[in-house]
Amino acid sequence: MGRGRGVSTGRRYLDEDDVPVRARGGSRPRTRKRPKHEDAKPGFVTAVDRGRYTCLVEDRTVVAMKARELGRGSITVGDRVRLVGDLSGRPDSLARVVRVEERRSVLRRTADDTDPVERVIVANADQLVIVSSLADPPPQPRFIDRCLVAAYDAGLRPLLCLTKVDLAAPDDVLETYSALDLPSVVTSRDGDLDPLREQLAGRVSVLVGSSGVGKSTLVNLLIPEAGRAVGDVNPVTGRGRHTSASAVALTLPDGWIIDTPGVRSFGLAHISPDDVVAGFPDLDEAVAECPPGCAHTADVPGCALDSGTAAGRLDADRVSSLRRLLASREGADDSRAQQ
Repeated sequence: MGRGRGVSTGRRYLDEDDVPVRARGGSRPRTRKRPKHEDAKPGFVTAVDRGRYTCLVEDRTVVAMKARELGRGSITVGDRVRLVGDLSGRPDSLARVVRVEERRSVLRRTADDTDPVERVIVANADQLVIVSSLADPPPQPRFIDRCLVAAYDAGLRPLLCLTKVDLAAPDDVLETYSALDLPSVVTSRDGDLDPLREQLAGRVSVLVGSSGVGKSTLVNLLIPEAGRAVGDVNPVTGRGRHTSASAVALTLPDGWIIDTPGVRSFGLAHISPDDVVAGFPDLDEAVAECPPGCAHTADVPGCALDSGTAAGRLDADRVSSLRRLLASREGADDSRAQQ
């Protein structure tokens, strides 16, 4: 018989191999073809909230979801996208993002220097505005240095914005970065903001700073209708309280500013040691004189940073800051900005 466990029909034996089984989900073959959406309209992502993307399409605000064919790729504030569907902007309407245009720049950070997961902060920015208060809380040079490294790595123009100049003088902080030829502005709550407006004009600028330094206050002064929540500084810890919950792009008369949540750390795990060194262009000439494979740390014999510092050619604080960043990437230093 050959198939002793089959079922006799009188003419032949049948078993499970003889029964056709239909594949689950239908028999339609999968295809790699994707719709072209040639009529998709361009948009600019201004906010992201739990899978919903607020986009500016022409002169109206449209809420959209991500089309399934885009897969798991991320969409972030600052992205230039293409949309289809209901683009009316009416309440309860929902469009679809079907394409993300190639990004000109991407600003990233990691949660700390041991975290392998990169977090995209914004896309397509031109300028990174590093906001630091001169008092309450005091300046954080290490945090500023980290932001500078991230800006140089992303190809963004850095701008140092010092707030609360009515509480402390900016001279020491400005002197620390004088070798970098770093553009800077100083502000106060009741001061003239025209110098800052001039630096923002014609650019997409992202504001980054620790909690409590006055980012949201600046935004509200520049754009009164923004209504960003403003916090204060904890009198016990000296740290600012988080007020902005997510990044949001706001339009200026000539340009954009992207306000981001206050952060207490700016991890650089995604940036190589060579790129960290590149974030200190004032030390370039000395580093070029280092022996091959030099780690530029204080315990490496023959590092030109030591001889340059000893000869007075290099700023000892800048060398120390670079070495702290390099050491922190190896887990030997605490990377939190407030320390």
